[in-house]
Amino acid sequence: MKNISKFTLLLIASLFFTSCFEDRDDNPITSTQINDFVYRAMHSFYVYRDHVPDLVENKALGADYTGYLNSFDQPEALFESLIHDRQNTDRFSWITNDYIALEQQFAGVSTTNGMEFGLRRYADNSDDIYGYVRYILPNTSAENVDLERGDLFYAVNGTPLTVSNWRSLLRQDSYTLNLATYNDNGTTTPDDDSVDATTETVMLTQAAYTKNPVFITDILNVENDKVGYLMYNGFTANFNDQLNDAFATFQSNGVQHLVLDLRYNQGGSVNSASLLGSMVTGQFGNQVFSKLIYNDLQQANNAVYTFSTDVNSLNLGTVYVLTTSVTASASEMVINSLKPYINVIQIGTNTTGKSQASRLMYDSDSPNFERQGVNPSHTYALLPLIAISVNKNNDKVLPTGLVPDVPFVENIGNLGVLGNENEPLLAAALMHISDNNKVQPNATNTFIKDVGDSNDLLPMSKEMYIE
Repeated sequence: MKNISKFTLLLIASLFFTSCFEDRDDNPITSTQINDFVYRAMHSFYVYRDHVPDLVENKALGADYTGYLNSFDQPEALFESLIHDRQNTDRFSWITNDYIALEQQFAGVSTTNGMEFGLRRYADNSDDIYGYVRYILPNTSAENVDLERGDLFYAVNGTPLTVSNWRSLLRQDSYTLNLATYNDNGTTTPDDDSVDATTETVMLTQAAYTKNPVFITDILNVENDKVGYLMYNGFTANFNDQLNDAFATFQSNGVQHLVLDLRYNQGGSVNSASLLGSMVTGQFGNQVFSKLIYNDLQQANNAVYTFSTDVNSLNLGTVYVLTTSVTASASEMVINSLKPYINVIQIGTNTTGKSQASRLMYDSDSPNFERQGVNPSHTYALLPLIAISVNKNNDKVLPTGLVPDVPFVENIGNLGVLGNENEPLLAAALMHISDNNKVQPNATNTFIKDVGDSNDLLPMSKEMYIE
């Protein structure tokens, strides 16, 4: 620690009486030491610290700070006790005991079998659920067994999926997936539709994989106009060059409209978000794109992200953005930050509703808990909400999410082929472009929110993080 006090001496003296954690360099470390890191980081940076009595009090200055730390057997328990309104306000602050795996995830590297999926209930209030394939990652196990977008599954290794067991079943390194079919029972209304089990199965195996978030780049012709289509599935800083290359393709081909598909994009790098906003536009160089507002102790860290002039840009006055309920954080930041400048036509459903940003915080000798000087004895790290993202007008994304201009729901029975002009959600955007910005919402489809998806198997997948 940087500051030695009588409380710190008490802390050191108490280490003999606290539980030890598995260490990385043969130097035993205790839960008390890790808890001290958790508390100090949360007290200094947590954006909702003023709403947490134990943080307002600053327990570190109290005579029984060591006793307070020792009252929590695990760092996770202390961390959770410092979260404000977990069910509503802060759904996204996390602690990890393996920051190395998390760093790899932020770099786009994870373990996957290549099947990106969503999960839904068979009926309201039912614990029984089924899965549907959103898309398949190339060169993976799922591609090798010919799984496709729109395929359905109801069980793993013969065990039907439920709300309580799906994580353990679908997290396995390898498993047999039991497939199902969608049955519309010969009608056009979804009320009598069903998901029926089949005897067909496929075997899936996980492997290390690097995801390129620039998933589809294409140029479509709509009534003699060129429409750029970009499916972008994560704000991953390591792929900023590939994102810029996609816009170079649009630029060189004279694209006049852009459909930005963020329907499955759950967020990522704040800097990548500001670069994407700059690529869509280009005419607002160095003006305010977004602002990050910290807590009262960290006002000096308040940051302004401006439109970049060093990227390939389309100088558009209108952009069409496809969203679903899993569109989150940095994706919402792009939509919210562009709205004061250009016309943003949002097509789909309400987004997640997350305007807060995080930063990975380490147990280090840095006053800002940065990676340099990290304690080598453990791999605990925090990813707490530390700032609120607002646009240039100080508008933030509400917890209820961003509301679409054109409500449109993906139909499990007709998901279509991503990037194809007949895929329903993309087709709605193209119709909006060709028919003078008019399209009828598919009001006949009842919106059913997913109960989970493949991203939930990854830690902290919905984060908007600050490098």
